[in-house]
Amino acid sequence: MTNTVFVLNGPNLNLLGTREPEIYGSDTLADIEAALRGQAEQLGLAIEFRQTNHEGELIDWLHETQREGAKAVLLNAAAYTHTSIALLDAIKAIDVPVIEVHLSDPTKREAFRHTSYVGMAAVDCVQGLGPHSYSVALEKAAAL
Repeated sequence: MTNTVFVLNGPNLNLLGTREPEIYGSDTLADIEAALRGQAEQLGLAIEFRQTNHEGELIDWLHETQREGAKAVLLNAAAYTHTSIALLDAIKAIDVPVIEVHLSDPTKREAFRHTSYVGMAAVDCVQGLGPHSYSVALEKAAAL
């Protein structure tokens, strides 16, 4: 196992900072990445930070975490959280612990967001803390 934590981000998160700031805040994904890199250095961790709008790419990256011997995955699958059995199966297929991350709290939003396929296999979930959700999740990953 390495000390690398993969931070995988799903669809539309490339638009953070401008996309529905009343829900997701004004921080960009680059802002979140910069903060996490600083925190990771203090924790003695390396970060592999990625974003895609494509479900299959997220699945390939989850498989890669297994091959690379990653310490953990922080996964903000965005809308795929609520729709992707394929992501659920990919998480179940790897031994790397996955921590589900959300900026908002899906349980306080539309009913269709209340089901989390990612959460059915993730070891933990951090949600509703805005960008701080990533920081809390990284602390949890460091403790694994």
